[in-house]
Amino acid sequence: MPMPTTRTPRPDAATVARRLPLRVTAGAFLLNSGLSKRNPDEGTAEGLHGFASGAYPFLERLEPRRLTGLLWKAEVGLGAALLLPGVPAAVAGAGLTAFSLGTLGLYLCTPGMRQEGSLRWTEQGLPLAKDVWLLGIGVSLVVDGLAGGLTPRRAPRHRRGR
Repeated sequence: MPMPTTRTPRPDAATVARRLPLRVTAGAFLLNSGLSKRNPDEGTAEGLHGFASGAYPFLERLEPRRLTGLLWKAEVGLGAALLLPGVPAAVAGAGLTAFSLGTLGLYLCTPGMRQEGSLRWTEQGLPLAKDVWLLGIGVSLVVDGLAGGLTPRRAPRHRRGR
């Protein structure tokens, strides 16, 4: 006897249209950011490594070029997942949420990014603080993707003949 399969329903046109601006803006941003890190010079790789391992000490074990390589591939992969319509919104949103939490962790853990005793950014912290919009997009995609399968569909209305 064959095993029953469950299919996730395809989103309707209105759902796709609602998610499109979120997915395209975040996806294009991450794709560009990742591609710009593809071939860093030694100084850039070391700077990125020092910055990241300052907030996340376990990253000290990775050599600078290895870390930069992993970072650009993650950004490109995540950007592509957001741009490809076949990737479910909840899946792409979960990846974006995790990634943005990592960048916001850099913001929170790195001295000089925030004003003393506050969450308000300094001039140096603005490039990371702005990533809060990525977190909002990621969470929105997860919630929308999960709720999309839970909302009941209305049966089509039929006109009654007179």
